[in-house]
Amino acid sequence: MMMSRRQLGLVLVAPVLAPAQAGATGIDRLREETRPVPALSFTDAAGAAHDFSRFAGRGLVVNLWATWCPPCVAEMPALDRLAAMVADEGIEVLALSSDRGGTPVVEAFYQRLGLRNLSIWLDPRAAAARALGARGLPTTVLIDRSGQERGRLVGEAEWDAPPLVAAVRRLAGAGGA
Repeated sequence: MMMSRRQLGLVLVAPVLAPAQAGATGIDRLREETRPVPALSFTDAAGAAHDFSRFAGRGLVVNLWATWCPPCVAEMPALDRLAAMVADEGIEVLALSSDRGGTPVVEAFYQRLGLRNLSIWLDPRAAAARALGARGLPTTVLIDRSGQERGRLVGEAEWDAPPLVAAVRRLAGAGGA
């Protein structure tokens, strides 16, 4: 049975920007706050369950998204470029899809957009999104190397823009292994 967006409990987040802000990267919406990350699980493309312990000692950019979410779709190419930019620095971009269609839907989407640097990760029942307290899509949570949430941005952003890349490096790259 397919679940609707309403049943998943998520809403689209499309921030309304004043004309002067229309070209903004989203850095103004990045909220920095250190707090523990709750226990949660998600699956890989093959359906195996994982949690954040798989990424111990790495910084994470956890993006909660879905193929049916226009602002999510708009930011995916920039997240793919960010993944390539920070991979050698021990920071991983973890795009958790809420699509109920699973791997085939996300894989086709990645191919259509030419995304090459993001792995397929699934959160089809939005359990991880709920555990992280996401109120809408897209929501991106920056987790440092010690496993602490260090920042959060709700809504679409230009993740490959210099101010956001610097913030990712500073926040997700921080903490001890």
